[in-house]
Amino acid sequence: MPHSRVPALQPPSSPNPNPNALPFAAPAPYHRPVSRTSSREPKATSTPAPVSVLEPPDDFLGDLDSEDEDWSVRMGHRRPEDGHSQQPLLHKDDEERGRTGYDDANSPGTATEGPVFSRRSTMRSRSPDTQGKLATRKKYTYAVFFLGLSLVSFVVQTETAVYIQHELGWNKAYCMLYLTHGSWSLLWPFQLLILRLQKWQMPWPTFWRRHVYLVRSTAQMVETQSLSIPRSQPSPIPYMLRQTALVTCALTVAGGSWYVAVNLTSPSDLTAIYNCSAFFAYAFSVPLLHEKLRLDKSFAVAVAIIGVLIVAYGDAAPTKHGGKSGGSVGGGVHNKEASNRVAGNLIIGVGSVLYGFYEVLYKKLACPPEGTSPGRGMIFANTFGSLIGTFTLLVLWIPLPILHLTGLETFELPKGEAAWLLCISVLSNAVFSGSFLVLISLTSPVLSSVAALLTIFLVAIVDWAWTGIPLSPAAVLGGLLIIVAFLLLSWSTYREMREEGRKKAVDLSESENDD
Repeated sequence: MPHSRVPALQPPSSPNPNPNALPFAAPAPYHRPVSRTSSREPKATSTPAPVSVLEPPDDFLGDLDSEDEDWSVRMGHRRPEDGHSQQPLLHKDDEERGRTGYDDANSPGTATEGPVFSRRSTMRSRSPDTQGKLATRKKYTYAVFFLGLSLVSFVVQTETAVYIQHELGWNKAYCMLYLTHGSWSLLWPFQLLILRLQKWQMPWPTFWRRHVYLVRSTAQMVETQSLSIPRSQPSPIPYMLRQTALVTCALTVAGGSWYVAVNLTSPSDLTAIYNCSAFFAYAFSVPLLHEKLRLDKSFAVAVAIIGVLIVAYGDAAPTKHGGKSGGSVGGGVHNKEASNRVAGNLIIGVGSVLYGFYEVLYKKLACPPEGTSPGRGMIFANTFGSLIGTFTLLVLWIPLPILHLTGLETFELPKGEAAWLLCISVLSNAVFSGSFLVLISLTSPVLSSVAALLTIFLVAIVDWAWTGIPLSPAAVLGGLLIIVAFLLLSWSTYREMREEGRKKAVDLSESENDD
């Protein structure tokens, strides 16, 4: 049977043919295949999606300011280069739905290239408990470094301040307070210099842009107390200015009470009452920071205060001790009797309460939320310390001429030996204060306050090594109690931080399983 001839299809002659008359079905619209390693695209919403600012791990003083862009945004813009970009999406009921990468060694792209490790797969490869331990260990490593730095700098500040006030006779209370707090303005420039030396090969415009982005994004995290910043989040500058003024005023009143009370009460009373700020820091942490009232923490704080009382009242000679806002007490050859002991104790009592309140207020209003990397928290703590110093220099100079005109304190800058020793004392306080702010940001106000009590024992040890006068039994016993209290509180805080890190890792793992 002869085959019938099939006529060849001819293109339509009309320039605007009728689609219904075409003998072909309309082709299906093309959709770009999505890689198995990419996450699902979010549904379009009317409100802008928040930008996650969870940063990648950073090396100590190495890549602290390298997180200049949104981490998740950067990861989202990276295209897979492992040969998987043409793989279709997994079926809805596939048991491996949501998993990343290929387990089969013969999968496409593995012959010439290694596996792709995404941020999610790295997190999923660790148990929540392990992840929590690693995060807590890293944070405590930073905290230990800044604790040691703060203790050394505080001892230097105390010894120089005692010599300036008691041996050289320069005793200008508010002027020393103004210079001490004003020196905090050097924290950010000094920190920027260190970061620049770490990144000296990077062009300055790129380095500056990254650093500004990191500080700005951290300030937005502080304002919202969230690791995810909405794209519509306004500038954090007004918020930071308000909080800087509030925290600085609380700090200035608390620090000024030391200088007022030092001439009214005894050195022993001043040391004992002033260092009760650790108790008030814990008392304010419960309602303001929603910290749980724990028996082990309460016991540790009580032991620390008992140790301070033994050191303050156990010796016949006044205890040498420095104030956190500069100045010193004790150590003089001739110690005057208290002119108005009751009034002095009341004033330093108010100052102790305010200093505990200042520490908790700083933690609540000027510290990034839990989950922030230690490097980012360190950079922002020193930046906020510089804001406190700048506010002091620009605003709190006003009482100086008033005190001078009224004759309450004649303005007079030190000269000669007193001048350069005052520079050492002031700069040492700046180092101590910057380290102390970092310590509060990384741990808690309670632990930081108890850690500061260690300086009482350290100053006694330095005097023993410098003068050869052995430590008294009261100094040894009180110092040991403070050390025991600090160790107990450190262990309790470490367990809390590890548990919090484990919970956050569990929440993150569960949220990934829901994707």
